[in-house]
Formats: sequence, structure tokens, C-alpha cells
Amino acid sequence: MLRKVLATGLLALRGLRLLRVPPLSVCKEWKRSCTLGVRSIEAGSKELSNFCHRSHTCGELRWEHVGQRVLLCGWLQYRRCDRFVILRDFHGQTQLIVPKDLVNGPGHELLHLQMESVICVRGEVRERPSGQHNHNMPTGEVEVLISSVEVLNRSRKLPFQINEAVKVNESLRLQFRYLDLRSRQLQHALRLRSNLVMSMRTFLCSQGFVDVETPTLFKKTPGGAKEFVVPSREPGKFFSLPQSPQQFKQLLMVGGLDRYFQIARCYRDEGSKPDRQPEFSQVDIELSFTSQQAVRDLVEELLCRSWPCDLPPLAQPFCTLTYDQALNLYGTDKPDTRFGMQLVDVTDEVGNTLLMSEHDSCRPRQPDCVRAICVPRGAELFCNEDFCTLKGLAKEYFNQDIIVVRLDGNDGETTSEWLSSGEHQALMEKCGAGPMDAILLAAGERFDMCLLLGKLRLECVQLLEQKGLSLRPYGLFKFLWVVDFPLFLPRKDDPTLLESAHHPFTAPHPDDAHLIYTQPQKARSQHYDLVLNGSEVGGGSVRIHNSQLQRHVLEKVLQEDIQQLSHLLAALDSGAPPHAGIALGLDRLVALLVGAHSIRDVIAFPKSFRGHDLMSNAPDWLSPEELAPYHINLCFPET
Repeated sequence: MLRKVLATGLLALRGLRLLRVPPLSVCKEWKRSCTLGVRSIEAGSKELSNFCHRSHTCGELRWEHVGQRVLLCGWLQYRRCDRFVILRDFHGQTQLIVPKDLVNGPGHELLHLQMESVICVRGEVRERPSGQHNHNMPTGEVEVLISSVEVLNRSRKLPFQINEAVKVNESLRLQFRYLDLRSRQLQHALRLRSNLVMSMRTFLCSQGFVDVETPTLFKKTPGGAKEFVVPSREPGKFFSLPQSPQQFKQLLMVGGLDRYFQIARCYRDEGSKPDRQPEFSQVDIELSFTSQQAVRDLVEELLCRSWPCDLPPLAQPFCTLTYDQALNLYGTDKPDTRFGMQLVDVTDEVGNTLLMSEHDSCRPRQPDCVRAICVPRGAELFCNEDFCTLKGLAKEYFNQDIIVVRLDGNDGETTSEWLSSGEHQALMEKCGAGPMDAILLAAGERFDMCLLLGKLRLECVQLLEQKGLSLRPYGLFKFLWVVDFPLFLPRKDDPTLLESAHHPFTAPHPDDAHLIYTQPQKARSQHYDLVLNGSEVGGGSVRIHNSQLQRHVLEKVLQEDIQQLSHLLAALDSGAPPHAGIALGLDRLVALLVGAHSIRDVIAFPKSFRGHDLMSNAPDWLSPEELAPYHINLCFPET
């Protein structure tokens, strides 16, 4: 028996040797290097030459390479004086020198190639002559004297130049996306995204999370955003593309997986916006036997560990505001806290004054409450046209008039005739206003006034920055948690009915659990949003794990057909552990990190504003013969 055990052990050891399992010290070193995230990858970029045809990249050569013979491959970026050529690849640029004997010989065609042709050159690295160093290029101290040239592929004349200084229409960029991908901005964004995802995976795996792929063909989900439908070969039956893996990750918790994550593809049948498009990616996380605070701590640690090394490190813990605090102070549930200009309640200071609307002919009205924001140097920097723009926005979006108080002069005298001296002084003190500031006032119902001034606050900061006043420094990242959201909201089409503020699987706040059965419209939720610089980059919640409570919410409160979620109810009824999770918007997060104006600038092949793929002309027509297996006949209304 002992001999069998020893033999089995020897075979196992031999098998390990055949598999080349590294020693424990190497495994620990590998794990340590992985946790370095972006730093590890950048340090390894110099190893690229070991796996490809070229000896170096175009962004790698420095003074210490002088005298070496190199082989470079890349795109023809620029040419001047029939002598100097700039070669570009994914890692940078290198200047090439064409010797006179080569110009008249085999390299003659190099000087007549179309830009963006792909070439391979051999040559010797030499230092640039004194006074000709280019300090704007990392490789600006050296150049390569060409000895031979091979044209790998000739380029045709392109629809636009690969040049940062040339502005190109976005629809043209999307139509020729494979060309746009050569730009430095997209290269940087996609590589940063790759490094960020790798670091996140490494951290989550080190914490015992399991990467699980969930289906993208599912069934229609009650409520929420519109879903894409996919026809099946069974008459009248369709799949739906999931808005998120929400149900699947809860079912994984029921299945005892305990800790799950996924870089998930999600779909919504909606037009594109700067921060949204029909298909997008999110970092999806779920874990059992946890709490709201534990999930938030996990996300903070995840972001700090995966944060790009060239950005200032994040400070923990992140700030936290309740939904009511965010609304009262900033007029939105996703506030940008990089600058001040907080909303101030001045009802006691000017509430007794009859605030006239924009025109004297309009009747005065007594406000329910008065909110104000102080615009620093607003009286100095804003012209009458700027104030008219602000008033126009208030009228267009909220059908509401605002009052502008300009504080002129060294003593802060006001141009408003309707304020008494006492009200003027009290208003200035309450808003913290000084000379040459401006105060915007709005009166009415609290919720509406907060939303109105929240929008004007963002409009004001944009106007101030256009005037040269920097209030949101580039590279400043301020994360914020917003908690204690309402659990339900009145439906827009029928205010007498309720809908989920987020999704129907969100658990109520422990202090408001009893309200679910009596006054559900007053219940708070255990939902939490992660906000970065005024954009929502993540949202999660503690889930309902009790089948009776989930059934009551679906059937009695939301009046949904529970048959569509019978599988989830049955799962919860089979011993579901308490669980919670979050989803981080990967596209939005990367867009904010690189300063992109739209998530389309950090996605390799995005959709247009109308949700179309301009490169391949999708969506496209299908013939009746192609539709026949799906039992679909197309009928178009007569025009």
C-alpha cells in the first residue's frame, strides 16, 4: 500500500515537472508583479522585439542605442526635404535619414510613397547633429541612417490625414474607424483600458472572485430600458439581449459561487449619447454574505489598486452623500464636487419678498422656498448675453424664471432694486458672496428648484472656464458615493403607479422595510451610486434575497407579471444567501480618465449617435428568403 502511495506521488511530481510548474517563490513573484498592474505592462513593453520581426519599436530608441544596427517597421508618417522621413508605430515615432546614394538607388521609391504606407527599414542609430535635437519627441536625440528599405504595403490616398492637428468629422471617423484607430488618442485610450482591465482582473482574482461568462441570449425583463429582441426559429418566440447580467449574477449567488465578476457586455435599444450607446461594457461584481459598506470598501480598493500609475493616487475613503444631501447641495444625484458653487437655501432671507418674474407685466408670486447659487466673479466676467442664456435655459427646461443679483463695486453693492439693504446683506452672508460676484435665485417647489439650479450651476462653470477661470483642473478626480435613494418613483405615464427607481431586485433600507407594505412610495433603498467628476460610473445595491418580499414588490407594488420572473422567485425560495453587488461602467470610467468627450472615443468600434455602425452599414436589410426560417414577414406602411 505504501509503495502505491509513493509511486503515485512520484508520478504526480513527474507530471508537475512536465507541466513546468514554477517553484513557489516564482509564483509569489508573478503574483506580486501582477498586482503592480499598469507598471508591469509598461515595463514589459521593451520585450516586444523578442516576439516580432523588428528589433525595436519606433518609440524605443534613445541616446544609449547610438551605433547599433536596428530593424524598424511602421507607417510612413511624414516626409520633408527629400531626405528626412518620420516612421510611426504603436509606440512612437523615429526620424529616418535617407542617404544620397540610397536616394538614387533602391530607396528611391521611399520618397514617392503615399503617406501611411507600411515599410521596413534597416539602418544605424546615430545622434542628431548639435542643435537639431527635438525635445518634443522621446526619440528626439537620435535618428536612423537608412541602409535598406522594403515596402511591405502601399497605401492608397486616404479620406483624412492621421494627424492630431486636423479636425475630422466624427461620422467620417466612424466610417473609416480602422484609420481612426491609428490616432494617438485612440491608441492611448485603448491601451489604458486594457491595462486597467488587467489590473482589475488581477485584484479580483486575488480576492477569491471567479470570472464567469453569462449568456447574451435571454428573455425579456420586466421594466427598465428597452431591450433588443432576437428572432428564433420557433414561430412567435424571441430572445432578448440582456440589459445587464443582473438576474444571472443573483442566480450564481444562489448557486453558491459566493464571489463573481465579469467584464460584461450589455445592450440597450436606445440611441447614443456622450456617455451611453446601444452596446457597452461594465465591470460586474456580486458577492454573498456581505453588506453595502463592504461592497463600497471593495470597490474603493479595486480602483486604488488598478489606478493608472501616471495619475495622482486616490485617497480613501471616498466621500459619501445621501440622495437628499446631494440634491439640496448640488441639485443633482450625480454631483461634480471638484468645485464649490453649492446651492443655498435663502428662504428665510428673501422668502418674504415678492419675487417678480422676468417681465414686470407678469404677476408676482409668493415662493414656497428660495434657492440660490453664488457665481464667483459672475458680475465681472458674465455679460448680459450670458445672463440671458442662463434665463433662457431655465425657461426652456423648467418653464421657470430666475432672478440675477449682480454685486458690483468694492463694497458689493447690488443692482437689484427690490432687495432691501437688510435682505441684501443677509443674502450676501448666507451665500458667501463678495464684490463682483453674481447670485442666481429661483423660487418655487424645492425639488424643481434644486434641479433647475443644479443645471445652471454646471452651465455657469462652463461659461466661467470659457472666460479663463479654471474651476475644474485637468487631472483632478473626485469620487463620491451617493446613498439612500428612493426605492420607488411615480411612473411618468401614470403618476398613480410606481416603478423601481433602479431595478425591482433592490432591497429596502432596513429602517424603511415596513413601509413596503403600507407606504412604498416613502421607502428608501439600499442602492448606492459611485460618481466621478459629475458622472455616474457605477451603481449597485443590496438585493432582495427573500422570495416572499420579492414577490410582493413585483406583484403588489410594481404590478408586474411574476410569471416572467418565476425562475428567479423559485431560486430565491430554494435557500438564497444575502447578497449584494455593483456594476462599474468601464467605458465611462476610461473616458473620464483620458479626458474624452464621449465614450465612443474609448471603444474600438462604437456605434454612431443614431446607433448605427457606419463602417459596415449595420443594421442592414435581410431578404424574405433569409427571414423565412424565423417566420417573419415585413410589412411597411404606405407613404
